[in-house]
Amino acid sequence: MEITVCRAADVPLLDRCIGSMGATSFHARRFDRQERGTSTYLLGWLDGRPVGHAELRWDGCDDTVVRTARPGCPEINALTVWPERLRSRGIGSALVRAAEELARQQGRTAIGLGVADDNPRAAALYARLGYLPLAAYVGRWSYEDRDGLTHECVEELTFLVKELA
Repeated sequence: MEITVCRAADVPLLDRCIGSMGATSFHARRFDRQERGTSTYLLGWLDGRPVGHAELRWDGCDDTVVRTARPGCPEINALTVWPERLRSRGIGSALVRAAEELARQQGRTAIGLGVADDNPRAAALYARLGYLPLAAYVGRWSYEDRDGLTHECVEELTFLVKELA
């Protein structure tokens, strides 16, 4: 497996292989943030196909509770391994480690991520990787479906933090 930083040419392939929920491409939005310098969009590749991604958001979590509890902490966001049959093979761990290394290179002393309260499998992975709970918060995001309807999504999350040596 290989991990790279997303390039413009990768976005259409990501849309085909790891589609977005709505009418607009999540991948294009993440790439746009990367182009603006507010994130780094990491991709996991297996046999020339994208099989996972994680966005390292340099400005951290949007939630004020988290930002107050740990100001300046970059956030790993949108960690996904796809298709599901490839999970538990080290792809997600490799993406997290790559994000951690980028944060170290930028002089960051900690890194965090949110995990949904109804996702014990991911929480167990993050605990194994050394992430500890910091704060409970409510995540909010939206997307527009192919019929033009906007869907507001809300989920209960816990923000986890790892100190970087």
